[in-house]
Amino acid sequence: MLNADFRDRGVYLRDADALVVADLHVGRAEASDVSYPLGEASDLSQRLRSLLDRFEPAEAVIAGDALHRFDRVSLAAERSLTALADACRDAGARPVLVRGNHDTALGDATASDAWDGPVCDAYEFDARVRGAPVVVRHGHEPPPADESAGLYVVGHDHPTVEIEGARRPCWLYAERGFRDADVLMTPAFTRLAAGVAVNGMTAREFQSPFVTDADALRPIVAREDADAMAFPPLGAFRRLL
Repeated sequence: MLNADFRDRGVYLRDADALVVADLHVGRAEASDVSYPLGEASDLSQRLRSLLDRFEPAEAVIAGDALHRFDRVSLAAERSLTALADACRDAGARPVLVRGNHDTALGDATASDAWDGPVCDAYEFDARVRGAPVVVRHGHEPPPADESAGLYVVGHDHPTVEIEGARRPCWLYAERGFRDADVLMTPAFTRLAAGVAVNGMTAREFQSPFVTDADALRPIVAREDADAMAFPPLGAFRRLL
C-alpha cells in the first residue's frame, strides 16, 4: 500500500512531504444556480488549512482543475485562489498548481494575478517508487511516451464509491496501473461536485487515460479520526456488494 495518509479528499504523500488535492473547481458556485450553505470559498480555504495544519507539508500541490470556468478568471475566483495560496504559505508549504483541462485561463498573461506561484503541466517530486519519480498530473491526457514515473497522482474523474446506497468520495489505487507505474486517482476536493460512482465502471467509461484496467482499482475511503479503509480491487469488490 502507498506510504500516504488520506483525509477529507486530500492525500499526504509521506516520502514527498507533500499534500495533494485535485479538482477544486473554484467558481463553480457562481457559474450555476447551486446554493451552498457554507460558501464555496470559505469551505475550500478552511478545509485546506485544516489539512495543512494536520500534516505540515513542505509543499501543497493542486492536481488540476483549480478553476471551474474555462474562459476567464472572475474577481471572486481570483480572490479564492489567492486565499488558497496564502493558506499554503501561512502553513509553511510551497503552493504548486498543476494545470487541468479547466485551467485554460491560467495559461495566459492574466495568470500572474490569479495565481501567485508555479503553474505547470506536471510536477515531479524527489520521492521515488521502484526507482522512478512520483509525478502529479491532472489526468485528462496521457503523459509523453518517454516520461518516467513510479507513481502517478491524478484527479479528473471525481471518483466516489457507493456503499449501502450512500456515495462516498474515494481514492482509487492500482499497482503498475499505467505503463508499469502505480496510479493514485484522487476525489474532487470541492464538495459541490456530486462525483461519479465507480462501482460498475469499465476502463472505457473513465475519462482519464491513466485508467487501463478498472477491475484493478482499489477504492480507499477516508474515515474521521481513524485510518482510511482500503477495499478490495473493484473486480472483486463488485461481487461483495
